[in-house]
Amino acid sequence: MWLYKKLSNLLSRLVALNSIVILFVILLAGLSVKDYACYLVNSEQVVGQELVATLNGFLWKVGIFAFVIAGLFHYFTVKKIIGPINHLSRAAKEMKEGKSPAIVKITSSGEMKELIENFNSMSETLISVQEQREKMLRDIAHELRTPLTNINGYLEALQNNVVEGDPELFGSLLEESRRITRIVELITELNFWNHGNYFLEKEFVSVEMKPLLTETLTTFQLKLAEKFVDIDIDINQAVIVGNPDGLKQVVTNLLQNILNYNIGSRLQVHGAMEGNQYKIRFSHEGQRIDPDKKEKIFERFYRIEESRSTKADGAGLGLAIAKSIITAHHGKIALETNGTNHAFSIELPVKE
Repeated sequence: MWLYKKLSNLLSRLVALNSIVILFVILLAGLSVKDYACYLVNSEQVVGQELVATLNGFLWKVGIFAFVIAGLFHYFTVKKIIGPINHLSRAAKEMKEGKSPAIVKITSSGEMKELIENFNSMSETLISVQEQREKMLRDIAHELRTPLTNINGYLEALQNNVVEGDPELFGSLLEESRRITRIVELITELNFWNHGNYFLEKEFVSVEMKPLLTETLTTFQLKLAEKFVDIDIDINQAVIVGNPDGLKQVVTNLLQNILNYNIGSRLQVHGAMEGNQYKIRFSHEGQRIDPDKKEKIFERFYRIEESRSTKADGAGLGLAIAKSIITAHHGKIALETNGTNHAFSIELPVKE
């Protein structure tokens, strides 16, 4: 039994168990027949054909007894071994029916322990994905409700002759419609990068980072000049493997976010090699962000102030898309902040 407890492999355990049962039956039958034969010969003086017949009958009785005892031992031991498999089967059935199964307790070791750990991890991941999906659907419904309500209100007023159509009203309806279109396009872009479709439709090539960053910053030159008095740009050259359009989208989203929520007069943009990573850093003073919630700003539809009204260009998806694109490039994007002084950083691996 000591050897059996030491074995962690399920197959090894079953082989060891069967060997123990067979050995038990052989020893029980053999020793019992030997002792009984000695008793008959020495004490009862039974010999010859009578001894053979007596031993045959005794052997049948011992064999049946040993079979029952070994069978019960084998049944309860195997039942204990495959118990976790039954728990996994019930949990998998619950998962198939759309329920959230309870965590399966780990009472085994070796391969079975690894299987249970992987199943529990998979179960937790599926539950988390389901919660994120439900949250995303709620957020999408919330984002679309306001512009759709506005459009419906205007159209009902026009239908009932409460208001008369004019260029200003139609312009407002057009803006609400464009807002819905932008939200849908952003959701499509986010889904595109999250599901790996970029490998089929986006070309990954050698990208020179200094020209790419300089070109993107140039498109924001006028807007940045209006917001900032002091702009410090220091970009070094590096070549990475990536998608130029996706990387430009990341920088565009970050700059737009900085412009939307900036309260300071200084902007720093630095790009340089750090080890085998190319790191880009955007530093500025912006509206307060709780340092404990800095990771949440990369979530879909997250807003620092929940009560803030949504804007046409601020659906709360820009930073989520940026994170998805950087993740697709096997990089990292993060925010460092003390509350008002913010620094967005991007790390991209440099490949030869």
